[in-house]
Amino acid sequence: MKRAALVLALAVLAPPCPALAQTAEANSIQKQILGTWKLVSYVREEVPSGAKSDVMGAHPSGYINYSRDGRMMVIIVSSDRKKPAGAVATPEEAEALIRSMLAYAGTYTVDSEAKTVTHHIDVSWDQSRTGESHVRTYKLEGDRLTLTTQPSNDPVTGKKTVRTLIWERLK
Repeated sequence: MKRAALVLALAVLAPPCPALAQTAEANSIQKQILGTWKLVSYVREEVPSGAKSDVMGAHPSGYINYSRDGRMMVIIVSSDRKKPAGAVATPEEAEALIRSMLAYAGTYTVDSEAKTVTHHIDVSWDQSRTGESHVRTYKLEGDRLTLTTQPSNDPVTGKKTVRTLIWERLK
């Protein structure tokens, strides 16, 4: 009986463990981002000029999915993609189609303290990202998830940019 009272007293009086709190918060955020999100906007901002432009057109389409097993997938296509004229795309049409999309899949980890989600890429549409880990700062507001890249060279322009993607939860 005395041992039970001592354990209870220590549990009540013990200071909270920050590591446990951070793990709980990361788990909470991970639960909140689970599911499929539809792309609302995709904008790049040049560093240091601040010039902004749409990535993949004014109305790109795309989805990102975060699953319970720690896996993620994303696909984004440009708003101005053109269907091939025939049943099989010509080499030029095929090149235009591959240049107007991005897709990758892998695992993800959440750091609630840094407010980041990291995509650990296992496969990618152009193989250049396979094996990389991409850190995104996240902001979650209701059914909107904003992911912002770290400053890096834009794969299209080659200029140093920060890219911001706004996603809306599918219901």
